[in-house]
Amino acid sequence: MNNDPELNGKYLGSITQDFVVVSDTLKEASYQIRKRKFSDHPIFPISKFELPIGQLLIAKEDLATNWNYNASFLDEFTQREIIGEEKVEDFKANYKDPDEFCCLFVIDNEFTNFVFIPYPED
Repeated sequence: MNNDPELNGKYLGSITQDFVVVSDTLKEASYQIRKRKFSDHPIFPISKFELPIGQLLIAKEDLATNWNYNASFLDEFTQREIIGEEKVEDFKANYKDPDEFCCLFVIDNEFTNFVFIPYPED
């Protein structure tokens, strides 16, 4: 649940390049998910193809990004058994402050993992 040491430059560069463009939108979505009491643990699944997880927030075509960004949260991940019930407390313990970090769930052909990226400072 921490940043994967195997997160190679291919992913890191691509995600970081996009994050500059989408970070404000993701930060606001995170705030709204928590404010509306959907979850204290927003998760943003990202992929280069359509995902059945969460709701599409930003299509890569909309902002000329490399990734599609969906909005979801911990309950959906447990319902879909992506995070097993026995791992929920571990996930919560490793989850970083959502005001400072964005929790991305990166899904690609060669890589699937949670990645926490700090929001740019204002």
